[in-house]
Amino acid sequence: MKTLYFTGYRSFELGVFQEKDPKIKIIKKVIKMSLLSYIEQGLEWVLISGNLGAEIWCAEVVELLQKDYPEIKLGIIYPFQGFGENWNEANQQMLQRVQMSADYVNATRHQPYKEPSQLRNHTQFLLEHTDGALLLYDEEFPGKTSFFLKDAKKYREDHPYEIDQITMDDLQNATFDSNLL
Repeated sequence: MKTLYFTGYRSFELGVFQEKDPKIKIIKKVIKMSLLSYIEQGLEWVLISGNLGAEIWCAEVVELLQKDYPEIKLGIIYPFQGFGENWNEANQQMLQRVQMSADYVNATRHQPYKEPSQLRNHTQFLLEHTDGALLLYDEEFPGKTSFFLKDAKKYREDHPYEIDQITMDDLQNATFDSNLL
């Protein structure tokens, strides 16, 4: 796998409302361990859409991993121009920090959001331009990521596409694994 799309829970879906929440440390450690496995197998690009929560945390992990693995690149593919402009100032600054560390930034639609078809087109673009997806998502705890997962499973019916998930059990197990902390 050369190009991986990462997505998952938004911060509010996990009850995370501050950058210092201890849950973030565990989540980042699990993301790091997962990405290291892909990197060892030849991963070159991690793509995100810029959503708050799991995607931003993944971008921060990629930035740290680049110190030891300079071959790994981060791409942000927004679903539309102006993504995140209506967020509060702190969240906009977080997105800007991540964007500045990215190796590539673009949008699938170079106009502001107008209709849901833009989001479907964005998902289709990501599926067609990645080899697989890693989701911080557990189907027992539904969230917005369910829409991407449904589309990815349908896409996989006709195309080779790997879908891996980091589940709540994985996070729970990481809290008890002192080697990860």
